[in-house]
Amino acid sequence: MSTPRRPSGACPNGNRAKAWPTGGVAVSGTLYQRFIGSRLNLREHLAAARSILANERTFLAYQRTALTQLAVAATFIRFFDHPVLTVLGWLLVPASVVTMALGLVRYRRMKGLIHQLEDTAAEPLGLEGKPPGQ
Repeated sequence: MSTPRRPSGACPNGNRAKAWPTGGVAVSGTLYQRFIGSRLNLREHLAAARSILANERTFLAYQRTALTQLAVAATFIRFFDHPVLTVLGWLLVPASVVTMALGLVRYRRMKGLIHQLEDTAAEPLGLEGKPPGQ
């Protein structure tokens, strides 16, 4: 037996609504708001939310790694007198800056791709990212 499919634009409780509720959770600015207002089905709404959150998690992982590298570098430079560890510490400083920059570039690039895919998903319906009724 298959579960009956909700009409496009219907909320999980079956009511039609102009916007999907966010459950009191802070969302990613206009990117997520554009998905909320469109007439995408539930699966597409959830996929958009997963993509946005995965991108943000990846960005934070890059930043966490860079901060850890910087902390290890400071520890090697400050607390160890061995020349190899001091050199390794000084090499980790630019490596952490590169990791931070790489994470930022990757985040922005993926965010742009998500925007492109969002626009492509809304175009066949003629919505182009606008909430229903606008």
